[in-house]
Amino acid sequence: MEQRRNILRGLVGGGLLWSAGSAVWAQTAFSSRRITVTTRGRGADVLLIPGLASTAEVWRSVADRLAGKRRLHLISVRGFGDLPAGANASGAVMATVAAEVRRYITEQRLERPAIIGHSMGGQLGLRIAADSGSRIGRVMVVDSSPFFPALISPQATVGDVEPIAQLAFQAIHFFGDEALRAHGRQMGLELGGATDAVFGTLGWQGGDRRVLAQSLYEVMTVDLRRRLPDITAPVTVVYGWSADGNSPRSRTDSLFRGAYARLRNPAAFVPIEGAEHMVMIDQPTRFMAAVDRFLA
Repeated sequence: MEQRRNILRGLVGGGLLWSAGSAVWAQTAFSSRRITVTTRGRGADVLLIPGLASTAEVWRSVADRLAGKRRLHLISVRGFGDLPAGANASGAVMATVAAEVRRYITEQRLERPAIIGHSMGGQLGLRIAADSGSRIGRVMVVDSSPFFPALISPQATVGDVEPIAQLAFQAIHFFGDEALRAHGRQMGLELGGATDAVFGTLGWQGGDRRVLAQSLYEVMTVDLRRRLPDITAPVTVVYGWSADGNSPRSRTDSLFRGAYARLRNPAAFVPIEGAEHMVMIDQPTRFMAAVDRFLA
């Protein structure tokens, strides 16, 4: 875990040079008070959406590999990392951010783009695909579930998790993301299982307390499983897995397959051994092989 934090700190430290100092990256003319978008490369369009408390920096190595073959659109949510909260400072976050991404796709006239989303970004990708029909070409979700608590306890309901989500909201809102690192494990134990898929990486890039608190609350309580039949685009689900029966990650294959059972077309499932929640950082070579297959 500490190694991954150090890697991401290094990415964040070089972020200004990467996104602003290189001529090959460009800030789009798209104006939004909820997201920012940078682009690179030419070819078929691919949107990269990061997870909770992360910015597009987490996709740096993936983008470097794909830029010569695809036109990349790297999305960051305002209020994560060093980005000012903007309109995300009040109200719901995920639904409005998803609507902004759909507006971006429409205004930029993207033709059936692929979406790759990590964690919360995967949920955003599912929501966008469900609302966009055939306008989305394909979706890859990376260690993301339409209902995250079901990965901890398959029988969990929104009612079960609501009190825990409220506590998490209050802790982050008043004490910052350090509170989540301190208490996340106990929150997961109250649900009866492993916690890394929901709590394990929060706080790496931090952000606005209110945006982090509201976003986590929504990630924990929004159940998108009922929207899965609305998705017509092919879906690929990539997730960390372990062959060690004593590891909570040994159960992920069956948990993810169950989570996506309502898709109208069966998903392609890609377990990546040795990875936890940050699959693209934990196992970059195996992850890129999965991305290449997804985009082929």
